[in-house]
Amino acid sequence: MTLRSFLIAGIALSHSLLSAQTYSDFDLPPFSYWEKTPGDPFTKLKGQLESGKTKLDHSTPKAFLLSLLTALDVPVSSQSMVISATSLQSRLINPTNPRSIYFNEETYVGYVPGGRMEIASMDPELGAIFYIFDPPLTPALPLFDRSRRCMGCHADTYTKNLPGLMIESIVPNMEGGSLNAFRRDQSGHTIPLDQRFAGWHLTGAPNLTGSSANIVGEPGRNGLTLRARQPGELFDITQFPLPTSDILPQLLHEHQVGFVNRALEASYRVRLGLNQGNGKLDAAGETMLNQQAEILTRYLLFVEEAALPKGGVKGETSYIRDFQRNKKATAAGISLKDFDLQTHLFKHRCSYMIYSAQWEALPPILKQRVYTKLGEALNDGNTARGYAYLSLVERRNIRSILQQTVKDLPSSWR
Repeated sequence: MTLRSFLIAGIALSHSLLSAQTYSDFDLPPFSYWEKTPGDPFTKLKGQLESGKTKLDHSTPKAFLLSLLTALDVPVSSQSMVISATSLQSRLINPTNPRSIYFNEETYVGYVPGGRMEIASMDPELGAIFYIFDPPLTPALPLFDRSRRCMGCHADTYTKNLPGLMIESIVPNMEGGSLNAFRRDQSGHTIPLDQRFAGWHLTGAPNLTGSSANIVGEPGRNGLTLRARQPGELFDITQFPLPTSDILPQLLHEHQVGFVNRALEASYRVRLGLNQGNGKLDAAGETMLNQQAEILTRYLLFVEEAALPKGGVKGETSYIRDFQRNKKATAAGISLKDFDLQTHLFKHRCSYMIYSAQWEALPPILKQRVYTKLGEALNDGNTARGYAYLSLVERRNIRSILQQTVKDLPSSWR
């Protein structure tokens, strides 16, 4: 079923069926993915590079990567290493030549030694905008063409046929091929930790058990043996800016991808309904709006967040500093970016992605409905609908943070 026909044919669908719906025509009005000029961070930087206002270091691929990350305000400390043969550059990626990933709230950068640069940059309304290009070794700029080939996975059934993000868990062999795979079409902080990290290097997590992180299938006399390999054992670690693939960036990467995909689906559904109703939602559209707002509210408040390993996680100091560089704090000094890291990620469990450009661009009717549901969930006396895990103090802290840092809350919040 196409996106255009979804609301017409799906009026009587239950919530479970609505959640399973996929789309296929985001390139048509009212979305026009390929026709509209994107407003994502990399497309903006591309214009600055082409005009000469911004210049990058082209002396080596690694130097180019570092200068690109600086220009995009993406912290190097967010580095994670993937050793499974995923992405368009699968022929290059394996345990002897990993791909590294770097990200902030809006932009995701992939780097493969000997390969091409990969960009997934979030347009507030359209979703992920993809680029892939050679790192330039001369002053001449590469062709920064948008990639249609990336859409083969990033706009397929794994992302409900919308231009979203995905994370795979694949135990690789020495060629990077799949020996086992987990949850390819699922993302977010609700995924149990034992289903994450396969095909990824992971450092800084000595107390994590039951994980397939760092595991490689290697041939031997008695067949294939699964062995743990640390970063740098099978490749030259100096090809990368850092020798680490820290657990904390990977936990936040997972959280962000889950938010991006949920917010993208909700936005597309509501915008379609409004377009079909000439700016208004019919009864079925109102039901859909409430369902999507509930999904976003629960995700923002970390309902059913997967437990951290016993003893918690620590995280690299440099990444914590970089992550919190743009935090929005109250007069009392608390923020949504304050970490807990013992049993769950944050002290004040409401997602910092509520400040993202993608959130800002949500249809106002959707955003206001989420604000209403957030207010209800954070009410002092509300222990229904799965929010009892939030203590009275945490509820009040979250309310205080949102009241002081979010500008378009409804009057009922004041």
